[in-house]
Amino acid sequence: MKFCTFLSNDRKHVGVKTDGVIVDITALGFTSEMNDVISGGSALLKRIADALAGAPMIDETKIKFGNITTPAKIVCEGLNYNDHALETGGTAPEFPIFFSKFNDVLHPAGEPVALPAWLNNYDYEAELVIVVGKHAFNVSEDDAFEHIFGFACGNDLSAREAQFRTPQWISGKNLPGFAPAGPFIVTSDELDPDRDALAVRCYRNGEQVQNGNTSEMIFSCRRTLSEASRFFSLAPGDLIFTGTPAGVIQGKPLEKRDWLKPGETVKVEIEGIGELITPLV
Repeated sequence: MKFCTFLSNDRKHVGVKTDGVIVDITALGFTSEMNDVISGGSALLKRIADALAGAPMIDETKIKFGNITTPAKIVCEGLNYNDHALETGGTAPEFPIFFSKFNDVLHPAGEPVALPAWLNNYDYEAELVIVVGKHAFNVSEDDAFEHIFGFACGNDLSAREAQFRTPQWISGKNLPGFAPAGPFIVTSDELDPDRDALAVRCYRNGEQVQNGNTSEMIFSCRRTLSEASRFFSLAPGDLIFTGTPAGVIQGKPLEKRDWLKPGETVKVEIEGIGELITPLV
C-alpha cells in the first residue's frame, strides 16, 4: 500500500493512495497517526486493505500533506554512492557514515522551505528514505528487512558553507525544514530497493540534475539498517536517509557551482514511490 499523512480541517489524517485518489482511513475509524499504522503491523494493514473498497475518496491535488511520520530520530547516511563520494573529493567508505537530522527538521511535501539570508551554498540531495517498522537494536543484515515498514522520497537539503566549517556536518544539515520527505510511504511488501534497482532522480526548476539508481548504493538498505541498529535504538516511524547519487552542486568545479536560491523548486523522483516537490523561499 501507499500511505500518506494529510490535513483535514487542520487535523491530521492518514490516507491510502489508490488509483490516483486518496482514501481517508481516519474517516473510516482508523487512527490519525501514521506511527500507529506502522506499529500495528501486518494485522492492521490487512484490516485497512479490507476497508478500502467503496470508501470515500479525495482528489490528491486538493490535499495539504503533513509529515510522513513522527520520528524519534532521523538518521542520515553520507557518501553511500561511489560516484558521489568521488565528485565531492572523498573515497568510498569502508563502513556506513552516519550523521543526524533533528526530528523537528522533518518537513511535509509541497511546503516551502526558507533559505536563510545569512548563509550561502545551499544544495539538494535526492535520497531514498527507509521508514523503520519495528524496534531494532543490533539486528543482523539477514533480519533487517523485517524491520522496515516502507520507503519514501527525501531531500537532504544542505548548507555547504556551514556543513564544512568543522569536521562535524550537523550545522549545515539542520536548518528548519531541511529534511523534506514524502508525501508517500510505499510498504516493503510492494517494494525492495535492494533488488528492484530503483531510479533516483532530482530536478531543479524542471531540469534533471541527478540520475542515480539504488543498485549503485555502496551499502544496501539491509546493511544500512543493520549497521545503524548497532549504534542507535531504532523505533517505529524513525527515518533513515540512505545517501545521494552524484550530481550535487558541491561536486561541480568551483566556477560552475550555482547554489540554490529562493524562488526555485526542487523535485525528487524515485521509481515506484513518486515525487517530492519542495519550493524554496
